[in-house]
Amino acid sequence: MTSTESTLGVHRQDDIVTVRFDRPESKNGLRTQEWTDLKAALDEVSKNNSDRVVILTGAGGNFSSGAELGASSDDLFPLAPMQIVNEACLAIRRLNKPVIAAVSGYAVGAGFNLALSCDLVVADSTAQFSQIFVKRGMSPDLGGSWYLPQALSLHRAKEIAFFGEMLTATQARELGLVNHVVAPEDLDSFCDDWASKLKALPPIALARTKHLLNSSFDGSFGAALDREAVFQEHNFTTLDTHEAISAFLEKRNPRYLGR
Repeated sequence: MTSTESTLGVHRQDDIVTVRFDRPESKNGLRTQEWTDLKAALDEVSKNNSDRVVILTGAGGNFSSGAELGASSDDLFPLAPMQIVNEACLAIRRLNKPVIAAVSGYAVGAGFNLALSCDLVVADSTAQFSQIFVKRGMSPDLGGSWYLPQALSLHRAKEIAFFGEMLTATQARELGLVNHVVAPEDLDSFCDDWASKLKALPPIALARTKHLLNSSFDGSFGAALDREAVFQEHNFTTLDTHEAISAFLEKRNPRYLGR
């Protein structure tokens, strides 16, 4: 594999980690290097107790145009490099902290599914989404074949994947693929506000809530009840749960330690 200089920016401020793709000349096209660096950045976040929330975004007015085509043969997808891509996707889903996608401009192909991998998706009014794979002679990857049928009806998912047409931010919001649409000048401040609210919540309870919701399609209703019961029992052994209850009863703001 060819060594390539990292273009992934990682910025930490007030317990919020902003991870930014920075290849604006390619509309943040993603090569093997970007996927590798993303996985490494998320692994570091998972080990750092002071990192509470991640914002994933792109530089230059675009989120990501997906996998960069026309790159060197070392960077084309089949088959071992796809494992690197999948590991980055799983790192987002398995991260025990919330991840917000802040989307401007293009989020197409793997870029679209990368946004869907995040826990929350905020788009500005310039955002455009597409499962463009079929127009490049490919089929969906990075979880698109799972996310779309879960979020939509099967027939609607097939329409979006078969035709690969562009969706506006408003259309994606109406389909339930985007949480919120804001003006371009408000994207950063809106995501910062959401991240600040999330970091003020008890991190253990938030991590378990993410896990429970991500696992909701993996089994029966009874299995979901069993997972909930196990987590709830353990919540009452944590300092954060006792702090939350005490703060409520004492009518004060809680202070969570993640323990």
